[in-house]
Parts: sequence; C-alpha cells; structure tokens
Amino acid sequence: MKRRSVLQLMAVASLVPFGITACGSGTDAAASGTVRVTLANHVWTEGIKAAIPEFEKASGLKVELTQLGEDQLSDQYNVKLNAGSDEIDVMMYRPLQEGKSFAQNTYLADLTEHVSSNSDWNWDDYQAGPKVATTFEGKVVGVPIITERELLYYRKDLLEAAGLKVPATMEELEAAAKTISEANAGIAGFVARTNKSAAVTQFSSFLYSFGGDFTDSSGKSAVSSDAAKKAYAYYGGLIHNYGPENVSTDMSWPEAMAIFTQGSAAFYTEADSLYKNATDPAKSKVSDKVGFAPLPAGPAGSKPYNIPSWGLGVNSASGNQDNAWKFIEWATSKERTLAAQKAGVPGPRASVWADPEGTATYPKDLAAAIAISAETGVGHDRPLVVTVGKAREIVGEPIVTAITGGDSAAAADKANTAFQKFLDSDGR
Repeated sequence: MKRRSVLQLMAVASLVPFGITACGSGTDAAASGTVRVTLANHVWTEGIKAAIPEFEKASGLKVELTQLGEDQLSDQYNVKLNAGSDEIDVMMYRPLQEGKSFAQNTYLADLTEHVSSNSDWNWDDYQAGPKVATTFEGKVVGVPIITERELLYYRKDLLEAAGLKVPATMEELEAAAKTISEANAGIAGFVARTNKSAAVTQFSSFLYSFGGDFTDSSGKSAVSSDAAKKAYAYYGGLIHNYGPENVSTDMSWPEAMAIFTQGSAAFYTEADSLYKNATDPAKSKVSDKVGFAPLPAGPAGSKPYNIPSWGLGVNSASGNQDNAWKFIEWATSKERTLAAQKAGVPGPRASVWADPEGTATYPKDLAAAIAISAETGVGHDRPLVVTVGKAREIVGEPIVTAITGGDSAAAADKANTAFQKFLDSDGR
C-alpha cells in the first residue's frame, strides 16, 4: 500500500498557532516530535515560515526554526557540522558553494530512497540541472528549492530606435551592442559583472555556449582550451569595447544592475531571479522598457547555467532523519513550490513552470526565456570543487585581463597552470 504523504494529509488540515518547541539531542527531538530547521534569510524562507502551522497541523510535529543571514549560517554550519552535532535536522544550504564540501565530509544524509519513495511528490518533476547539483557520487543529498538561469536583459526602446531585432546569437549581440553604443552618447552597449570572482558565475554561460567548461571530462583544468580562450576574449571584449566608460573591474550584480536600471546600458546578462530590480518602477528608471530573452547562442548553442542557488538537506548526524524528511517533503511539494514561485521565487519543478499560475506573475517574455533556458541549461555556474572561493579567484583572472584590454589568452594559460595546481590539492 502506498503511504500517505504529508501533502495528502494537508488536504484536511487547518491553521493552528505557530509553535516553537525547544529540545536537546536528536533522539529527544524524535521522541518529542520536534524538527529543528535551519534556514537562510530569503523570501522563500518567509513564505515557508508563514505556512509552517499547516505542516504542524497535518503532521503532528512541531518545528523549531532558526533563521540566519548567509554569513551567520555558514559560521553555524562550520561549528556544528564539524563537531558532528545532532542539533540540526533540516539545513538550507548552497549546493554549488558548499555542497561538495558538505557531501564529501558526509555532513549530508543520503536521501536517494526518500526522493524515490513517493510518486505523488515526484522527483522526476525536477529539472535536470538542479538535480545534478544536489547529487554526489550517485546519491541524492539535497532537494533544490530555488533556481536561477542567466538571461539577456535588454532595452526594447533602444533596439526599436536602432531598427534591430533581439539578438539570438553572440555575433548579433556584439553587433547590436556596437551599433547602439555608437549611436547613443552615454549609453553602454553592454554591461555585466566585472569582479573576477563575482563574474565567474555569469561568465560560465558564455564559456559553455562557446563549447568550453572549467574542467574536461577527465577532471583536468580546461580554462586554456580554445573554446575557453574565445569565451574569455568575447565576454571581456564586450565590456572593454562597448561597456560603460571608465568601467570598474570590481562590479558584482548590484553595481552592474544599477547601470542598467539607471538607463545607461542597452544589454545586460544576469540571473533571472533578480529581474524585479529591473521591472520595479521604484528601483528602475527603465522599468517599462525592459525585455528578456534567452542567452544568445554561441558556437555550441545557447547554454546558460540552470542551477539551484539553495537546497534543503538533512544533517547526517541527526537522530531525527525521518521527521526531517517529512518537513522537506512538505516544503518542496508542488503546492509549496507553486506558492513560492507566485511570490517571485523561481522553482525547480517542471510542472510548476508548465502551470499558467506558475508564470502568471512573471513578464511573458521572461517566462518564455526561462522555459527555454531550463531545457538547455547546464547544472553548474562555477567550478565543481571543494574550495569554491579560491577556484573562482583563479579562473576569474582572465576575465579581468580581457576587460582591461590585456592578453586574455596568455592570462588563460597562466590561470590554467594555477587551476590545475589547485585541482591537484583540492581533495575532490
């Protein structure tokens, strides 16, 4: 007989006051029916927090919630997980930032049996890229909750004035950026992240679209491949040749987004999850002029990243893993994913993107671009290593060289040597 899920029980559930129950060890938590959940500050968390009474009523469990900023969250995990503490049951984590480290250190419980045991919950409904990012050595160690893809943001009015169509290829993007920048004083043809670490995630989509990756099939550094060198030169060249005047090489997304939303750039490549910064009249001077399109195709096609920026996992040291899974099963259900997506949080479920309700709050061209990108996307936006921060510093150096007009091919060769040395010592 197929077991009834928390989701099915919720059909007859009603709201009750939100309860916080303190408890000691994992065994005590299981015995007292409490689930200790640690989440990051995020709009997704706010939605889940408001709905927790539904889960408590349906499951008979109590939730002890800890909500922290990203730095605090990392600090707590470093202390408690390293110590083998059982004081956390469910943990919100970043699959591509610390996921490999957590999995390799066996901090994350194996969820493979759980994700395959309930056909109504349906692991097959999850997009391929995010699933890959939460799988380690063939075992599912997390469930994606928030996804991102890189898209092309553009100014509809500037394209119309120039008589141009929306660029579908990298060649067309470069030509359009050149045309618009030359015809409009004070307006850059293209803007994007320039900081060598922050730019890596957005550069990754260009790298894949040119046919490259950070490593090859054998795990060796590939940042000096012909495809990688062409991608570095292209991305950096767009900014060097058609970017903002006196462009800084220390821009992350807030600075690049500000240039675009102040009306000072025609094209901008960025994560789709940040779109409201461009369409909100309170934040953007060009809110009614912004369009969205899939990343233009390079020689290898349009291959933006499609990644989970956050996921939920179970602490392997927890003595309360079954109840932890009940919370995750509920929090990642189709109904909860739809509610989060309607609130502006892009989710990982294909069925929610196919549901008109799932895209009703999104601009139509944005929803269409996301659907295309989800199909062609790659499941990582940075090197898949343990020490991610150091890796980003190394592979991002040629980006800065290209932006400043230097020899990016020579910089890629230098980065390749440094990255290979790093890979040899990373403990992957």
